[in-house]
Amino acid sequence: MAVLKEFRDFAVKGNVIDLAVGVIIGGAFGKIVDSLVNDIVMPVISTLLGGHIDFTNLFLVLGNMPPGAPRTFDALKKAGVPLFAYGNFITISINFILLAFVIFQMVKIVNRVRTIDATPAPPTPEYIVLLREIRDSLKK
Repeated sequence: MAVLKEFRDFAVKGNVIDLAVGVIIGGAFGKIVDSLVNDIVMPVISTLLGGHIDFTNLFLVLGNMPPGAPRTFDALKKAGVPLFAYGNFITISINFILLAFVIFQMVKIVNRVRTIDATPAPPTPEYIVLLREIRDSLKK
């Protein structure tokens, strides 16, 4: 019974609950960023680069291609052909940069709200002000 009580105390600690909420929100946020990259940013970038480029289909074949196999990433991957899939790396890198930028903007906004909501520091007592003036005049 002591083990169950200890486990219950651990599971309902504030930090564990906060961590669980953070992981769940992080997973959902990751899906939003993936959609932003794949559905909004990548089509714009591919259009600017002169066509409907799908970065996931940018690869170099490192092995022998089976005869008659279509030259697409999915088909070659299923056939077991070794590929240098640099397009997937580009997609994941852009995803990371966007995620980092969005998180930076969120932290910036939260810090601004905290600064606005922060209570102003209480005024410095008069005797402290006088002591500082005396200290400064003695330094001169």
